[in-house]
Amino acid sequence: MESTARRTVAELVAARWGDHRPGLWCEDVVLTQHEVAAGAAARAALLADLLPPGAEPHLGVLLDNTPEFPLWLGAAALARAAVAGVNPTRRGAELARDILHTECRILVTDRTHLPLLQGLDLPGVRLLRTDTAEYADLLAPYAGARPDASRATPRDRFLLYFTSGSTGAPKAALCSQGRLASAGRSLAGQFSLTRDDVHYLCMPMFHGNAVIAGWAPALVTGAGVALRRRFSASRFLPDVRRHGATYFTYVGRAIQYVLATEPDPGDRDNPLRLGFGTEAGAVDAAAFERRFGVRLVEGYGSSEGGAAVQWSPGTPPGAVGRAAPGLVVLDQETREECPPARFDGAGRLLNGDEAIGELVNRGPSPFEGYWRNPAAEAERRRWGGWYWTGDLFYRDADGYLYFAGRTDDRLRVDGENLAAAMIENILARYEGAAAVAVYAVPDPVTGDQVMATVAGTFDPLSFAEFLLSQPDLGTKMAPRFVRVVERMPVTATNKIHRAALRKEGVRCADPVWWRPPGESVYRRLTSADLEHAEGPPAPTRGPSPVRRQGLEPRTR
Repeated sequence: MESTARRTVAELVAARWGDHRPGLWCEDVVLTQHEVAAGAAARAALLADLLPPGAEPHLGVLLDNTPEFPLWLGAAALARAAVAGVNPTRRGAELARDILHTECRILVTDRTHLPLLQGLDLPGVRLLRTDTAEYADLLAPYAGARPDASRATPRDRFLLYFTSGSTGAPKAALCSQGRLASAGRSLAGQFSLTRDDVHYLCMPMFHGNAVIAGWAPALVTGAGVALRRRFSASRFLPDVRRHGATYFTYVGRAIQYVLATEPDPGDRDNPLRLGFGTEAGAVDAAAFERRFGVRLVEGYGSSEGGAAVQWSPGTPPGAVGRAAPGLVVLDQETREECPPARFDGAGRLLNGDEAIGELVNRGPSPFEGYWRNPAAEAERRRWGGWYWTGDLFYRDADGYLYFAGRTDDRLRVDGENLAAAMIENILARYEGAAAVAVYAVPDPVTGDQVMATVAGTFDPLSFAEFLLSQPDLGTKMAPRFVRVVERMPVTATNKIHRAALRKEGVRCADPVWWRPPGESVYRRLTSADLEHAEGPPAPTRGPSPVRRQGLEPRTR
């Protein structure tokens, strides 16, 4: 592995100067590693001249995965500036809020995204359109710049990337040059990545997954990067073959979308050796390996960098990995460590009430805070100065951790805490299910009822029979309601849009099947049924103890 001694992103970018191997592919564009370093140096020099004196050195990037995105990342590192990746699915006042909140004085964009900015009040923000002659003329005087990493330090602020905004305005998590370089080294070492690899970046670069898990390890090793403007399931394998990609990252439903493409006898004829990401699920991961001959490694990492769990050989099915020193599962009421999980012979969790708690990092944490959000930072460090992840886990007797959900998306049925992530894994075995989401809807009396959304085909009789045949499905886990959709609603990063599903509940435009109390067969939910099936409106749920509420899965 190259560049192990380099501690800043700027050093990693500058190290590619003079390297004339192909380094960046995007459609018909091919740049050498040297050209990437030179392009970053030119933009860094331009940035230094454009930033107003005394302003925060922040720039927003509102682009698809084009070469300009990694070039501006490299430029920011050399100029000791920070990049805010702007989510193009945000609109109007929300979009303006993201740009202004991160104090971006420069916004890099193109004509594709220009309509999103029309009518927005963005005082003090200068637009740079990368697809214009004016932009080329602006860059031209800096074409001879060389990358200078001598002033950069590991503590320099480098990324302001937005976390989920499902429970409020998105928070801009901070990431320094040192932390990103360290994350790149860690992943490169974990997966034995080298300069001969090609990293396929098909996830959006405004999101941490593509930059931290895909771009950073490529910088560390000197590997090539192949960009896809926007994720396309049908172009996944052609892109991989065209660019000789050996490694890729994913989030959300991306793996399911690829599996939904038409199979071909030659699918295993590809250069890939590894995929790394979240939310594929055990069933889809196994199907992906059978079809394409490629192993998927599911990981857990707090978006803010405060905790991570690494998979290792010998990790039991369903577990994320073994707890590293400092990582513990704590009861949110007592703040004591939860006892190990106990399972029956079928793998059912027997002591969820006492075993499930919040994952907490009591050791050194690389969490670097949020931009201009002290309340959110205080919540993360709300007790003992430890890093509270906001995610629920349980731990077995051997120290392996199992993901159980988010603390602010809970599910509690008949007084029992259930791991909705476990329910999802079981329902994913249903033959007609292309995707599954499990979440809570109010119970007419108290607590929650289990609701599932299934994308694909659904037959009420076969589904009921399927449930009865699952040995690890507990008596309270079977969904009371099943919403059937053609395609699972997802966010811009292909994660299931759980907030929208919960908000609509059983009152939605899609068909909903339900199993009335005391019955084992599902039937269509009608307007006449709603009075008996639906509880009062769900209250707004803030942070509260796990034992008072329940669970829903989360992936990062």
